[in-house]
Amino acid sequence: MGKTIVEKILSAHSGQDASAGDIVLAEVDQIMGQDGTSPLAIKAFREMEVERVYDPTKIAMVIDHSAPSPNEGVSALHNLMREFKKEQGITLYDIGEGVCHQLMPERGHVGTGDLVVGADSHTCTYGALNAFSTGVGSTDLAAAMATGKLWFKVPPTIRFELKGILPAGAFAKDLILFLIGQVTADGATYKAAEYAGEAISALSIDARMTIANMAIEMGAKAGLMEPDEKLREWLVAHGYTKWNPVYPDPDAVYEKVLEYDVSELEPQVAKPHTVDNVSPISEVAGTPIQQAVIGTCTNGRLEDLRIAASILKGRKVHPEVRLIVAPASRRVFLEAMADGTISALVEAGAAVVTPGCGPCVGTHNGVPSDGENVISTANRNFKGRMGNSNAYIYLASPATVAASALAGEITDPRPYITR
Repeated sequence: MGKTIVEKILSAHSGQDASAGDIVLAEVDQIMGQDGTSPLAIKAFREMEVERVYDPTKIAMVIDHSAPSPNEGVSALHNLMREFKKEQGITLYDIGEGVCHQLMPERGHVGTGDLVVGADSHTCTYGALNAFSTGVGSTDLAAAMATGKLWFKVPPTIRFELKGILPAGAFAKDLILFLIGQVTADGATYKAAEYAGEAISALSIDARMTIANMAIEMGAKAGLMEPDEKLREWLVAHGYTKWNPVYPDPDAVYEKVLEYDVSELEPQVAKPHTVDNVSPISEVAGTPIQQAVIGTCTNGRLEDLRIAASILKGRKVHPEVRLIVAPASRRVFLEAMADGTISALVEAGAAVVTPGCGPCVGTHNGVPSDGENVISTANRNFKGRMGNSNAYIYLASPATVAASALAGEITDPRPYITR
């Protein structure tokens, strides 16, 4: 019987012939924690009475959710992480380096065939690199730091066969919002999503990460893609030299296979207050907005900033709209400055904040007021997600957010697209 990508990776890392439903003890390749979860993991690690982590080269912690620190309590937690780094010799990315889910691929920590765990639900992002990567709790993270192993239940897989090429004005974010709307927020709970087809192959690695990032929003444990030459080149360029591609077998057994032709996909918007409350742009156009956000681990990469800048360049953000831009990493920020992207955004009226999670989690940057509408490239729009449960968050692509920031209302970006 053939195997899916997930079954192959978990088989290789556990040393047993693993199939969906099996429980395996598997060795992990990389471990990641961020500043909202790492302090709890460090505490749990201490309670296990383990003196040293199993391999400091395989552990990275990132200060990105509340960076720079907004108060003395958070500062103490950040300092706890810095002291743990000094003691254990692990990798620590401090304030301004960027979002954990950008840094792990960007700095060469993750690649094909890897098994990665992170104490953050959007760890599934790295599935775009042909890895099985999934979010875990802080206690599980501590156990992984101590032993290098964790128990996993092998998830069944839903395969998405995506035919056609996305039309002008529709992007990876529109595609994943559409799929979440189709499957619903719990339609893939404790399953793996395997994305394939012409629509995926045509996307850049940046765009593929957008899709893998939001697998959790349909309940999935992971969102994976097959490797190709485009991925190999990207990995080499980002310092990851191992090439261990994992493909599904032709006779792999899937829980279901869903097919969609995306060649005429309209830009999509997720309406408050759930990610699966998705509509085509034509149904929500004209909704007033007061704030727009471009960034986060979903859409803060260089390609995303360039898309937004191509629309905003030479124009001005609506006088009643605040546009906040959060580059996904310091490297992205520098590249966007070097090619004029940041200048175009700032001249249009954007406020650029420290590379990191920015307004997404609502800890300090860009908290909206009561009753305000926000359109964001983030991955979640639950009540209170951005720090105010009385605000309304709409999710869309960087193009839609940029066009909406100009108009002061949710706007179809296609008139601005020239390709």
